[in-house]
Amino acid sequence: MKVLVVESPAKAKTINKYLGRDYEVLASFGHIRDLPAKDGSVDPEADFRMLWQIDGRSTKHVSEIAKAVRGAEKLILATDPDREGEAISWHVIEALKEKRALKDTPFERVTFNAITKDAVQSALRKPRAIDQALVDAYMARRALDYLVGFTLSPVLWRKLPGARSAGRVQSVALRLVCDRELEIEKFVPREYWSLVATLATKEGAVFEARLVGADGRKIQRLDIGAGEEAEAFRRDLELATFTVASVEAKPAKRHPSPPFTTSTLQQEASRKLGLAPAQTMRIAQRLYEGVDIGGETVGLITYMRTDGIDMAPEAIAAARRVIGKEYGERYLPGVPRKYQNKAKNAQEAHECIRPTDMGRLPAQLRKHLEPEQAKLYELIWIRTVASQMESAELERTTVDIAAKVGPRLLDLRATGQVVKFDGFLTLYQEGKDDEADEDQGRLPPITAGDPLERRRIAATQHFTEPPPRYSEASLVKRMEELGIGRPSTYASILAVLREREYVRLEKKRLVAEDKGLLVIAFLESFFKKLVEYDFTADLEEQLDRISNSEIDWKQVLRSFWREFSAAVGETKELRTTEILDALNDLLAPHIFPPRADGAEPRSCPSCGNGQLSLRLGKFGAFIGCSNYPECRYTRQLMASGGDADAESFGDEGTPGVKLVGEDPETGLPVTLREGRFGVFLQLGEAAEKGDKPKRSSLPPGVPPDAIDLERALRLLALPRPVATHPESGQPILVGIGRYGPYVQHGKTFANLEKDDDVLAIGANRAIDLIVARESGAVFRRGAARDPGRQLGEDPSTSKTVVVKAGRFGPYVTDGEVNATLPRTMSADAVTLDEAIALLNARRAAGPSKKPRRGGRPAASKGPKPATKSAMKKPAARKTSAKSGAKKSKSA
Repeated sequence: MKVLVVESPAKAKTINKYLGRDYEVLASFGHIRDLPAKDGSVDPEADFRMLWQIDGRSTKHVSEIAKAVRGAEKLILATDPDREGEAISWHVIEALKEKRALKDTPFERVTFNAITKDAVQSALRKPRAIDQALVDAYMARRALDYLVGFTLSPVLWRKLPGARSAGRVQSVALRLVCDRELEIEKFVPREYWSLVATLATKEGAVFEARLVGADGRKIQRLDIGAGEEAEAFRRDLELATFTVASVEAKPAKRHPSPPFTTSTLQQEASRKLGLAPAQTMRIAQRLYEGVDIGGETVGLITYMRTDGIDMAPEAIAAARRVIGKEYGERYLPGVPRKYQNKAKNAQEAHECIRPTDMGRLPAQLRKHLEPEQAKLYELIWIRTVASQMESAELERTTVDIAAKVGPRLLDLRATGQVVKFDGFLTLYQEGKDDEADEDQGRLPPITAGDPLERRRIAATQHFTEPPPRYSEASLVKRMEELGIGRPSTYASILAVLREREYVRLEKKRLVAEDKGLLVIAFLESFFKKLVEYDFTADLEEQLDRISNSEIDWKQVLRSFWREFSAAVGETKELRTTEILDALNDLLAPHIFPPRADGAEPRSCPSCGNGQLSLRLGKFGAFIGCSNYPECRYTRQLMASGGDADAESFGDEGTPGVKLVGEDPETGLPVTLREGRFGVFLQLGEAAEKGDKPKRSSLPPGVPPDAIDLERALRLLALPRPVATHPESGQPILVGIGRYGPYVQHGKTFANLEKDDDVLAIGANRAIDLIVARESGAVFRRGAARDPGRQLGEDPSTSKTVVVKAGRFGPYVTDGEVNATLPRTMSADAVTLDEAIALLNARRAAGPSKKPRRGGRPAASKGPKPATKSAMKKPAARKTSAKSGAKKSKSA
């Protein structure tokens, strides 16, 4: 019996059907060993000794492999054909050696780029040894990431409260987003005008031409900067006579794009299908590992983590047969197309992402695939086939027009483009993120010397726009251009940035959060080299050189650690004032935007003579006055969610305070105020001695401008009784606390859900929430509408596995056992195999222990109530500025 090891059960199941009884195919369930998340796992003082540890959930899988290998004829390692796959094979061998299970059993390594019967059997005929250079490159990358994360993150926690972590590649990707955010905030719009003439030929055909010159001088897009100048040109054009000066028609060709790499697949799936990179990779993984097609399990696409654009000769021949059959010989180029890879070092699997069988047309497979799988397969099939089709033939026409008015000569130009032969465009056209499409209009027949009739002259005002924020697709593209990261890391980098709350996705664009801007400003000030694009790209190139056996991996680590550890040592002596001064200067456009009245942006609007500066508090950074404690003015980094005009929030010269109205019962003013944790309501003014005024935070999602006097008074009346408990007869209260809206019965609290209105919640709903909480059940109004995402059926239990969102983060469940996803695993990307492994580990660990205060439990049964510390202080909801203005943390 021969034992063959792959990563996933799905891959094992598919391959097992190809090999027969002489083979036992087992899955390692991904990486079986990793560096323990503690100090000392990589020891620079001991020549970078690395302490590997078998993951708790992998112990069972390693034991199964060890048991199968004892007495086996041969061990075959068939993990993925990239650096990570090589590392998994190496870890399997090392783990078996530690267990003394391998003994004299021979082992060999095979790789295949597609999971088909022919590909697997061909690979088995060409075994090789484990590529130690690839393993060394993996170890170097893993050591670098560990050293940066475990050395730099504690520095951030000490020096920059609220920061979560920093990573070698993650931080550089974050810098791209933050640099673009600051670029947008520094941007000053520039006015410009365009002049367009609507003209007609003598046959009456109408077209448009733009003003491009005057009196022998060229006019560029931004040259006409004032309305007076534009109006003068418009008047002259109204009086001018128009004649065609010249007509130039040039043939042109547009060539197809190469087949997909990992990054281009993620970009196009984002543009055309609206998929996040993590979703794209999850779906592609399933297409690669195998899908049941009419009783046969077969891999539909080649390996999906690659930066190669080469295509196997037999695949090119198959694509050409499909083109000839489906589209005709006119669409088939005379010779096959060859594409040159522009990447410095195509380290990963070297072939492109393509269908394993070009003859499997998307329409034929649609009934066998899930909707998202069918769409992604069709995108891959179309791109691959189009890459071997004939070029599109175009004709681009330029018409120059002379406009004479007295002695003055004005130049206009019209351009058009027509498709003479569509070629590959009949099947596919690559999407774009931000660029404007070329002019596709057709111009009417025109001859030089023809007179033209003026129909209309339009002078239009424009303003230049700031560069657009990155989409996930355009960020991946930019990272690839800079040589940052590798195909297997793009999706996880984006997921980590969002999980750490350094960026948020808004209208499909990545927006830098204040927390992310602070982290990057800190790193640029004190670890500048670590976030330099060239330095990171050079380090990636060195890792590639290690994989090619060109340099020693430990020498790369020594060189990096020498400089990095020195920079860390220097920050230990930094004073808080030095850090704040550096951040104030670097983030000035963001935190001190220009004021509408032209006043000094950093002067305190409250006391007038203090200077605004960053302050670090328990809950993160905020803006405060240098005259504290005499002046207690504070605000968030960017008041009102980042609006540059937010400094004007307030009435009658009282910055940060807006009068809503007067309470008819007490005669006290009701005001909206800016605090460190957001906008809140206040009744009356704070007295020098005595009780603090009544305060209330705003409900989640309610903007300040939506608050009128009636709504403000109702919020200030909270907490209020909303129902009577059916058993105790005591009142059930509703209010807003530090963790958001809640209902309360005695010492029992239950959080309101997203769809609940704290001012409109009824008695029945309040009773349901409290009774469910007291009984230990989980009552969720939205449960029927949001059942989570089904991953599939666990073959060992026949139960359906689902991934859901919980208060402590996403978790997987089979209806009996719940397991929280690790922070490194995205809810969008988790697979059925990974979910089953998590559930098995959770089941083996037994009942979960009560989590420590503020800690994350090992498993979550879904959303949970506010912590006890929050429950014990209902009075704080009434008087504390912190609890009144603190942003809700509850689900």
